[in-house]
Amino acid sequence: MSANCSCGAVVPEGSQFCQSCGKPVGQVTPSSPQGISASSGGLSQSAAGGLAYITIIPAIIFLLMEPYNRNSFIRFHAWQSIFLGIAALVVGTGFSMMYHLLWFLGFLLFPVSMLVDIGFFAVWLVCLIKAFSGGKFKLPLIGDLAQQQAGD
Repeated sequence: MSANCSCGAVVPEGSQFCQSCGKPVGQVTPSSPQGISASSGGLSQSAAGGLAYITIIPAIIFLLMEPYNRNSFIRFHAWQSIFLGIAALVVGTGFSMMYHLLWFLGFLLFPVSMLVDIGFFAVWLVCLIKAFSGGKFKLPLIGDLAQQQAGD
């Protein structure tokens, strides 16, 4: 009777090691989702998904680099990070323009602008924590766009 090694090779009965890969028979090699292996020098999908939120630069890198660009979890978080950054930039620019055009209402715009900034920070933090823990926090509108781009 023969057995199969985790590499797929057939190992004759009584052999303690696989002749193909050299691993002990019966040793199970853990596999990571979608071909990304932390043991081979790559990041886990949750680490890459979380790092995508640090700035837009890692998000773009993950969309360009193999094997990360083949993982739908990482693509989703990279796209959502990019769209969240764009939304924050557009809203911040809008407040800045309103503040300069309506300088006499600055005392009203400043607290609203601060609350919006705190809101963006809170949403960013929730997305970051969720991605590092291996989950998804899909934002309204932005999350739908990210899901379309990621191909989910």
